[in-house]
Amino acid sequence: MDDWRARVAAVWADATTRSDAEVTAAIEALIAERAVDDAVAVHELAGVRDYAGREAEAEPLYRRALALGLPEHDRPYAVIQLASTVRNLGRPEEALDLLRAEFADAPGHPLADAATAFAALALADLGREREALVATLRALTPHLPAYRRALDEYADALLEDR
Repeated sequence: MDDWRARVAAVWADATTRSDAEVTAAIEALIAERAVDDAVAVHELAGVRDYAGREAEAEPLYRRALALGLPEHDRPYAVIQLASTVRNLGRPEEALDLLRAEFADAPGHPLADAATAFAALALADLGREREALVATLRALTPHLPAYRRALDEYADALLEDR
């Protein structure tokens, strides 16, 4: 599996130099090496569909990969990708629900800030721009070398000013 994952990663690393059709063909060729019920391969298939702008095809594949039982490391990536996909399909509230369910109890998760960024996009789609900005500020602030307290206070004020 590690060699297979490395070959998949190599295709993605080179994706910007290839057409969508070439990337799709390369990933599909690698997926063909795996069992039909291999959750990681199904996740990769969903990802390449998403990459090619075929979100309606990607959504059920993400759901299938999750149902098949992705390894713990892969699951948060699949949830973020599924949330992004359903948001792009016009269901931002569902995207928020997916992200909250996966990351609500994991604020220190390495992908928590990425999940917050996608949640902010969904909030903006719902017309909740202030909440989106506050979420973004809260994710950004811990990474700043200065002004953390001030930005936290400004974020609080944005919510109070409603």
